Amino acid sequence: MKKLPVSFEFFPPKTPEGAEKLRVVRQQLYTQSPEFCSVTYGAGGSTQQGTFGTVGEILKEGVSAASHFSCIGASEESVRAELATLKAMGVKRLVALRGDLPSGYGMGGAFHYASDLVAFIRKETGDDFHIEVAAYPEIHPQAKSAESDLQAFVAKVKAGANSAITQYFYNSDAYFRFVDDAHKLGVDVPVVPGIMPITSSTQLLRFSDACGAEIPRWIRLRLQGYGDDTASIKAFGLDVVADLCDQLRNAGVPALHFYTMNQSATTLELLKRLA
Repeated sequence: MKKLPVSFEFFPPKTPEGAEKLRVVRQQLYTQSPEFCSVTYGAGGSTQQGTFGTVGEILKEGVSAASHFSCIGASEESVRAELATLKAMGVKRLVALRGDLPSGYGMGGAFHYASDLVAFIRKETGDDFHIEVAAYPEIHPQAKSAESDLQAFVAKVKAGANSAITQYFYNSDAYFRFVDDAHKLGVDVPVVPGIMPITSSTQLLRFSDACGAEIPRWIRLRLQGYGDDTASIKAFGLDVVADLCDQLRNAGVPALHFYTMNQSATTLELLKRLA
């Protein structure tokens, strides 16, 4: 079977030790020849310096880097300046997001939706950037309805997005249905599944409650049953996620995007199982 393209997501480290550890992790993951590596962006651009710094390092290491780019609270001038900075750095790929509001923030700024940002980037920079957007197979937690969430996705693609990366999920049917529904509305860009390795049940439950990703009841109960047995949690998580990746690959997905949490071991093990 043809090797599936892969990409990896990192977050900007907060300490010099974290930065050094991430350099080692990246070298380990580069053995998988990723199509690109993306770097996240904190609420309201709070990690911008760290994001751009990490993106710059990845580019110097000879790998394509995608900067997350959120627009909540931003002005057209600030976005224009940041686009110029990224272009000068040699960035060719952006993950364009509305982004989270920092706590206590009003809904200020020139952009209210990710589709506004995508349209602005296209108007300002033409085809200089490959633009990724987010997709939510299990529906964005703030969406009014499944239909309005799908329409928001369609709007981002019509505004000029080249492809999409999904929120992580453990139910492949949700992904397949989302892609089918988008196709019916004329969307034909690649929709790449986002894959979250399972290494810690408390961390996964916390993330999932915050972002609206559903953990199927059987997985949740098995994880809870393992208690503090981290070895069993990791072994079970590997089986579950490897099976999910296998289902997706067999169905012909365009690529897989791994949320690495700045770790390499589990992602490498998953890819070994898929080899």
